[in-house]
Amino acid sequence: MPNPETPVIESEQWDMIIRPQRNLFDLRLDELWRYKDLVALFVRRDFVSVYKQTILGPLWYLIQPLLTTITFTIIFGNFAQLPTDGLPQFLFYMSGTVIWTYFASCLTKTSETFTSNAGLFGKVYFPRLAVPVSILLSNLVAFAIQFGLFLVFMLYFALSGADLHPNAWVLLMPVLILMMAGLGLGFGIIISSLTTKYRDLRFLVGFGVSLLMYATPVIYPISSVPAQYQWAILANPMTPIVEAFRYAFLGAGTVNMLHLAYSFGFMLVVVFLGTVIFNRVEQTFMDTV
Repeated sequence: MPNPETPVIESEQWDMIIRPQRNLFDLRLDELWRYKDLVALFVRRDFVSVYKQTILGPLWYLIQPLLTTITFTIIFGNFAQLPTDGLPQFLFYMSGTVIWTYFASCLTKTSETFTSNAGLFGKVYFPRLAVPVSILLSNLVAFAIQFGLFLVFMLYFALSGADLHPNAWVLLMPVLILMMAGLGLGFGIIISSLTTKYRDLRFLVGFGVSLLMYATPVIYPISSVPAQYQWAILANPMTPIVEAFRYAFLGAGTVNMLHLAYSFGFMLVVVFLGTVIFNRVEQTFMDTV
């Protein structure tokens, strides 16, 4: 018979047990959904903090693509006289700018995941992928604003008599966004994982993204590239995305399903490799950051 003075220890019920990751492929992606409220909080933080304590605030989301487009129009359209497939120069460069900005922002910001959040990661447990995923979503909000600006100018030029031919390919837009987000996420978390040991990569990211832009038909159409060099441009997985976007909304450019399938497959491989490497590095990154 138990002693009445002995305290009875009741079995405790836990809603989550944190266990060490067993292998590289123990990705635990289901935890992202469980921590969706935290992801939403990170999205709000990323979106609000960008232009906090600035005079113009969120207006910078509109000013930046406008200034970039004007600069491209003056330099590449007027001075360099680059072709634009018969499209108004301003609209041609804005379409490339809006698409490229989303991809470049996703890649650049996710590449700083470990170094920028080392203090937070060292204090509390949560799925580390929540941070790069929140970056994709906060950048998606900015993309939606800039895409709306693009549609306004597109309507203006259409009413002004420009030869624009939007078509049914616009229905592919969600897939194009998914591909850009996936490429930005995959490349970004691979670089982020490597920068925990090789800090030099931080300084190469911005330079590399700028160089990659010139290997993508952002400021020129693929049709202007000599035939013998087009394969090199098409090897860039962002090329079919930019071309498909222009063709869908402006009616100029090309859409090739094989090229899009290549970009989609490339994106899946990069995301998978990036997630596996990220999963590996997060187990020991506090020792090196």
